[in-house]
Amino acid sequence: MLDTTPLIIAVDRFADRLRAAPQSRLRRGAAAEGLAAARQLAVRAQRVEAPDREPRTMPDAGMFAVGDQLAVAGRDLAVALEKAPSAELDEAVRFIEEATARAFA
Repeated sequence: MLDTTPLIIAVDRFADRLRAAPQSRLRRGAAAEGLAAARQLAVRAQRVEAPDREPRTMPDAGMFAVGDQLAVAGRDLAVALEKAPSAELDEAVRFIEEATARAFA
């Protein structure tokens, strides 16, 4: 089984930063970046779990929920990747680290 701890750590860090961010930072793009990342992680998880189905889009639950949405999507992907090639895990970790940097630049 693939160790998905690096993904969980990266997602949790980003989610925690979003949860702690002031409203002004969330409005300036951090929430949008977090939602985009959550949606991308959700799509990746769905493609691993059910490659034959069209992925569903995660809804926008508002700027104050985006940290939780990111955490849930990240955990879903981590579980889905436990039996996937490690290259997919490495790519997901890089994606989250880049999204975090963009959101808090």
